[in-house]
Amino acid sequence: MNEQAGRRPPKPHRRPKKDPVRILAFEALRAVDERGAYANLVLPPLLKKARENPAFEARDAALATELVYGTLRRQGTYDAIIAACVDRPLHRVDPPVLDVLALGAHQLLGTRIPTHAAVSASVELARVVLGDGRAKFVNAVLRKISQHDLDTWLDQVAPPYDEDAEQHLAVVHSHPRWVVSALWDALGGGRAGIEDLLEADNERPEVTLVARPGRSTTDELMEVLGEDSGLPGRWSPYAVRMAEGGEPGALDVVRDGRAGVQDEGSQLVATAVANAPIEGSDARWLDGCAGPGGKAALMAALAAERGATLLAAEKQPHRARLVERALAGNPGPYQVITADGTRPPWVAGSFDRVLVDVPCSGLGALRRRPEARWRRRASDLEGFAPLQRGLLREALNAVRVGGVVGYATCSPHLAETRVVVDDVLKALGGSSVEAELIDARDLLPGVPALGKGPDVQLWPHLHGTDAMYLALLRRTA
Repeated sequence: MNEQAGRRPPKPHRRPKKDPVRILAFEALRAVDERGAYANLVLPPLLKKARENPAFEARDAALATELVYGTLRRQGTYDAIIAACVDRPLHRVDPPVLDVLALGAHQLLGTRIPTHAAVSASVELARVVLGDGRAKFVNAVLRKISQHDLDTWLDQVAPPYDEDAEQHLAVVHSHPRWVVSALWDALGGGRAGIEDLLEADNERPEVTLVARPGRSTTDELMEVLGEDSGLPGRWSPYAVRMAEGGEPGALDVVRDGRAGVQDEGSQLVATAVANAPIEGSDARWLDGCAGPGGKAALMAALAAERGATLLAAEKQPHRARLVERALAGNPGPYQVITADGTRPPWVAGSFDRVLVDVPCSGLGALRRRPEARWRRRASDLEGFAPLQRGLLREALNAVRVGGVVGYATCSPHLAETRVVVDDVLKALGGSSVEAELIDARDLLPGVPALGKGPDVQLWPHLHGTDAMYLALLRRTA
């Protein structure tokens, strides 16, 4: 008897199907992982290139965006679940394989994509970008993940809240444990508040536009967007929200610089500094950390309405060029320079208003840059501390007596906010510069839940903004 007679013929080799949406999402994740890129910078050019194919539709772009941002936001949770389904430590799984697994986990646990479609699409992606051998591994792991929904998995991989509250929140809400601890300290209160905050960090933020005074109005922006797509800002008189998302860069009013994309928290900081009461002249304003230019553009427009001049200083040349681009076409006089705010070239005591939005950990913008939570370490704050204090000291030196300084940071971490301000004020004792805090809450009319003051901390879950911090100081001597 012929030994081959009873055997099935081998299956012909099938070439994997290339899914442009998932390949694009994979490429974005690899850029974030390999090059330390940010998704909000990597994704737009990838989408632009993909749209050159007429078959790539708007819904494809929306799905690719959701896959990238959803996977990055929930990375900690998905890593814990994947770890429970593999037979080796995660650090021994190749990073490209982990990216495919995380994309698959998000489709299974974080979207409405049917289970069979999520698994088969992920396995096809693995065949294209990893090869048949590792695709089998991906298939086996995702089939294990598909056996439970997200809540069931969280019951298995997260410790009970009563046993380890911070680690429970870290796994359930996909934040590093040290970030959970820091945010909880800054927020205060019990479990409900911190859970609301962590959950807000995992939501996709609205796109908010700013109408730059003297160049555009909120009414114009609302008309451009249409009644179905435009919503008034919650707090800023210059804000309009894009209710249905979309591409703000496609709007003529944004392309020509009459309006910009700017979080409402950032708008509130700039307007508070511009509107703080001062004694005497109001002719010279300074933005001492101006890059990439959003606050500087709004302040320059407000300054122009009053006949004042803004000097925008930025240490990094490439960011200074972004500031120049943001301010181009401003109706009043302004100047952009490349300068280090800790070693300033300007004359002390020569400004009426000064803003320093200092470099920081960025923990207040985790909705927009979800990958930042996985890159930062608690030790990073030690590197920011001297810079933040130095910038605030020089800002107080730059403003004249009776003028105002705004110290701002996109972080709620106490070590970057109140501790910095308190330390600088204490260190002024006996020096030629004296300053006092003024109540910033009065400069944010209508905004609720601003705390006891005099400084202000905004929150994503309470205000729908980035977690911007602002302290206003008046130089008294």
